[in-house]
Amino acid sequence: MRRIWLLMLGAFTLGLDAYVMAGLLPVVAHDLDTSVSLAGQMVTVFTLAYAVSAPLVAGLSAGARPRVLIITALAVFTLGNALTALAPGLAVLLVSRAVAGAGAGVYSALSTAAAAALAGPERRGRGLALVMGGMSSGTVLGVPLGVLLADHTSWRSTMWLVTGLGAVALAGLAAGLPEIPAAPAVPVRARLGALTDRAVLPVVGVSFLGAVSSLGLYTYLAPVLDAAGGVGEGDVAPYLWAWGIGGVLGSVLAGPLVDRTGRVFALVTGVTVLLTVSEASLPLLGAAAFPALVVWGAAGWAFQVPQQHRLLAIGAERGTVALALNNSALYLGSAVGSAVAGLALSAGLDAADLPWAAAAVAAVALAVHLAAGRGGGRCQDAPGVSTLGTYEHS
Repeated sequence: MRRIWLLMLGAFTLGLDAYVMAGLLPVVAHDLDTSVSLAGQMVTVFTLAYAVSAPLVAGLSAGARPRVLIITALAVFTLGNALTALAPGLAVLLVSRAVAGAGAGVYSALSTAAAAALAGPERRGRGLALVMGGMSSGTVLGVPLGVLLADHTSWRSTMWLVTGLGAVALAGLAAGLPEIPAAPAVPVRARLGALTDRAVLPVVGVSFLGAVSSLGLYTYLAPVLDAAGGVGEGDVAPYLWAWGIGGVLGSVLAGPLVDRTGRVFALVTGVTVLLTVSEASLPLLGAAAFPALVVWGAAGWAFQVPQQHRLLAIGAERGTVALALNNSALYLGSAVGSAVAGLALSAGLDAADLPWAAAAVAAVALAVHLAAGRGGGRCQDAPGVSTLGTYEHS
């Protein structure tokens, strides 16, 4: 498991970069003389690039050396963040976020599958949880510090911090990441078949809806808290900490639960219920929303560990592609959620009403999940095999 910590270091930087921008939207908008809703589109661009790059590379790079691809993807991600820190205006900023998102998407998909291979079948849940824990730790530790740094210097300083951490992770992986068994070549017919597989499609669809609900809402957490509880721009950091702490707890606990019980379907059901209830309670709690934020963060981050485990159980031929599709759905959902929320705010919707809409989407995700469970499927509560081969435990 020691080698997986190297992958976790890169995931930590991804978690910081993907979510720190939500806390910086008002500052970036002011600096670039644009609106918060337009500045929020940099989150949309990042997540769209993330969503497109993951399945594309998974389909085109089957049989390639995962180690080389992982390191290259992290290098592209780091370059994109450096360009973001230097961006003179909104147009360059959007392009740089697309570059960073493309690198992040490839890294996330390949590092998740690599963690499963390095951990072995018996500890796959823990391996997946370490990578997800890296992303959530980047959120809980990095995002509030990044916002604090921006408050005292500038948002560009925060992006240079992200760039520096990416460079450190890149150096560590280049020096210490071992060779990983390559995924078997997946025929085009099998890759396309994953899109219509009755076992894959409902899982990926639920991941998409969960991301629309959770990550889309998080993009505009600052204006939501302002509208619902009068929380000013300079007072958002503690609320980000609450969401991030919940995320770390959820991602760390989900893996052992999966390994010990194998009840992945039941776990997804429970966390989706918690996601729905916690989001719906935000407008009611206002400035006292700390407990709801902890539960929301825990449910949102715990959600993907059993989802990934279910898809990996499909088997070697489609498992890697299914996992990439799930990662794509996750960030495509985030892009759709943030884009729709930004358009709704521009059209005059009160930010305090956004959590109600997010909770409604989470409820739809729960309904789809339960309906798929009643219909059966090949990736319910069964352990699977690694899609990159089994690597000797470390």
